[in-house]
Amino acid sequence: MKKLIQDLQNKSLLAGFILLLSTAVLFGQNKAEEIDNLLSKYHEYDQFNGSVLVADGGEVVFSDGYGMANMEYDIPNTPETKHRLGSITKQFTAALVLQLVEEGKLELDHPISTYLPNYEGPAADVVTIHHLLTHSSGIPSYTSFPNFFQDHSRDPSSPKEFVKTFSDSTLQFTPGEKFAYNNSGYFLLGHILEEVTGKSYEQALKERIFDPLNMNNTGYDRHETILKNRASGYARTGDGYKNAAYLDMSLPYAAGSLYSTVEDLYKWDRALDANEVLSEESKQLMFSSQIPAGKSQYGYGWMINKMPVGDTGDSIPMVAHGGGINGFNTLIVRFPKEDDLIVLLNNTGGAKLSDLAMGINNILHGEEAEMPKKSLAMALFPVFAQDGVEAGLAKYEKLKNDDTYAINEGEMNQLGYQLLQNGKAKEAIEVFKINVAEFPDSWNTYDSLGEAYMEDRQKEKAIANYEKSIQMNPENENGKKMLKKMQEE
Repeated sequence: MKKLIQDLQNKSLLAGFILLLSTAVLFGQNKAEEIDNLLSKYHEYDQFNGSVLVADGGEVVFSDGYGMANMEYDIPNTPETKHRLGSITKQFTAALVLQLVEEGKLELDHPISTYLPNYEGPAADVVTIHHLLTHSSGIPSYTSFPNFFQDHSRDPSSPKEFVKTFSDSTLQFTPGEKFAYNNSGYFLLGHILEEVTGKSYEQALKERIFDPLNMNNTGYDRHETILKNRASGYARTGDGYKNAAYLDMSLPYAAGSLYSTVEDLYKWDRALDANEVLSEESKQLMFSSQIPAGKSQYGYGWMINKMPVGDTGDSIPMVAHGGGINGFNTLIVRFPKEDDLIVLLNNTGGAKLSDLAMGINNILHGEEAEMPKKSLAMALFPVFAQDGVEAGLAKYEKLKNDDTYAINEGEMNQLGYQLLQNGKAKEAIEVFKINVAEFPDSWNTYDSLGEAYMEDRQKEKAIANYEKSIQMNPENENGKKMLKKMQEE
């Protein structure tokens, strides 16, 4: 009898374990299905086209591709598709720097001139490695220079030559005083890494990070290289997609020139978690805010923040970084305490990846994900472009209160500029006026409206809007330049 009771207890325990295991598997399947439903809706509304990977508790629960890696040959995106990363590159640059700090070859508090004796300019002796890593150097970002993309983005350059384009620039603020996102700083870090290691930035990354971690599908993206499974980059317009403008990848360099896959970035996440790349001490530096207290929290190559979960009022600590480069935008989000990971690589540029990541994170926590809405801007574009102002405004009045549509400031701004480029200044003015009415606290909406009035030779209205924009954002240098030009005329 005793044995019979024991056998029954064992069978009961086994049945309970099987039930628990099957429930966990089913829950995991439900999560994957919900994530797929969310991504499918984003893709249906032309708001995501790329590759995605999601890990829950360190284990991959979802990995897939949506839309086309190459639209001309109908090649679909997959988890193996190689996408340009843009500024996700910066965390790899930061990791290389910290490795050299651990080896005593770099000091965080030493200035640029220690490692680049021939570097000349106001920053040479006062801007440190720490300042470069944390975007607190005060050096102007070269990508914000007037007409940089129109005049320089197609021209190859060596790091030694290219740093001369910003080395003599006046510092925008005292180093360490505040945070101002800056590509020049990470470009300089790449140049310093080459000088210290005696190897190219590309080679140093390969030997120190990519090869040891078996990240065989990650590297420095070069136009001339035959790269299997490379995604093409596209720009979304009001009437479809077009190939993204060419960019010579010697210019993003250590600030944004890498490519990778979602699967390789999962390997990166696992290696960071296991301290295979950096010591625990260095990793804490990387993932702790290193800048003066304020709105922006930035470590070394990572943003430090929290992500809310549903409507619970709770939020979860995260480290994350996005990237944007011609034809691509990307996002990697790590939740160190929960050991979760979300990687989103999009090859049509401009997708709202932070909203998508928030929805995925809600699903991981059993909360409902907010579904995307159709783009009001994309619905308005063909009407303004083909039928004119009156029809465009009528369409706006019809759709603005429709809950299936959402208005986005950036998309409306893009729509207005596309109309301007098409010679439709009157239509552009009305679109920018809608944007001002919808987003009255944004200085950029007034700046754009001012430009449209200027193109339409309505000088007084242009000046009024530029003045409003500068009043709201005293650092709007382009607005100051345009205002000065009109006043002189």
